[in-house]
Amino acid sequence: MAELATIARPYAEALFKASTSDLSAVEVWVEEFAAMASNPQLLQFADNPKTTTAQVFDLMVGIAKSALTEAARNFLRTVIENGRLGALPEIAAQFRALKNAQSGSSDAVVYSAFAIDATALTDVAQALEKRFGRKLNVSVALQPELIGGIRVVVGDEVLDTSVKARLEQMKVALTA
Repeated sequence: MAELATIARPYAEALFKASTSDLSAVEVWVEEFAAMASNPQLLQFADNPKTTTAQVFDLMVGIAKSALTEAARNFLRTVIENGRLGALPEIAAQFRALKNAQSGSSDAVVYSAFAIDATALTDVAQALEKRFGRKLNVSVALQPELIGGIRVVVGDEVLDTSVKARLEQMKVALTA
């Protein structure tokens, strides 16, 4: 079977080309579809041979939180009819990558042992933008095992200032 990224690429590129006028609005519903398609119960329902594509489409439209445009409905219908519901998370990721490439920004995930308030996150985001030299779309994920500090992942770059990383460095230095 083809790699999921290979399957998702044509959908993401076509969606990107078709929606250049309002990328942010499209990103909202694509991310929502991806979140729905990540649900194992929905995938099991869609994979049931007794379930029709119309039933899967109606279910997803029914649970969608945002108002769906005709373009969103057509995209969803196409994905479902082609049996690519499981590829929606990868389609969303590739769409986001195309959008970021056009705007010259990157996604950054800040892993922290504790919740970060809005003002501190703004300060961290500004410092990270200086460090990485580009605009960043920052999101936060909690990882209590870091003990303290933060770990930042921007694409394939990692900046780890966590207590856990420092303890690992000390361990290596002491055992070497």
